[in-house]
Amino acid sequence: MRFFALCILFAFAAAVNAQSGMIMITSKHSVAVTTDRLAKIVTEKGFTVVARVNHAGAAKKVGTTLRPTELLIFGNPKVGSALMSSQQSIGIDLPVKVLVWQAEDGKVWVGYNGPAYLVDRHSISDRQKVVDKMSGALKNFTNAAAGN
Repeated sequence: MRFFALCILFAFAAAVNAQSGMIMITSKHSVAVTTDRLAKIVTEKGFTVVARVNHAGAAKKVGTTLRPTELLIFGNPKVGSALMSSQQSIGIDLPVKVLVWQAEDGKVWVGYNGPAYLVDRHSISDRQKVVDKMSGALKNFTNAAAGN
């Protein structure tokens, strides 16, 4: 039952990604390779990888099958602290999370919540330079990891 609920949630999220603020691109690589590449890129750029979650591996441990799905959580305290000094509630969305998953059709997707969506969600209006820099960096990091 939970598995079906997750499938419906992912399908719904993909269908309404424009409204939800989730930015999605396809990758030319597998989930593991894309996530490896992303972890290397962000580390080289001075970000800290906080965690790497293998959702498919966790599902397997409880007897559930899930297509490859990994979450990379990373951040930079300079950026996060600037946003949190405007509105601490954004801490629920930081550090940044990038999800990499294989869809039913075999395509690999990379998705993350856009910084503009996050600052709107938390009513932050005084950090446009930070948002612009963060948006550009995430776009560059994910495109490079995806081989685009």
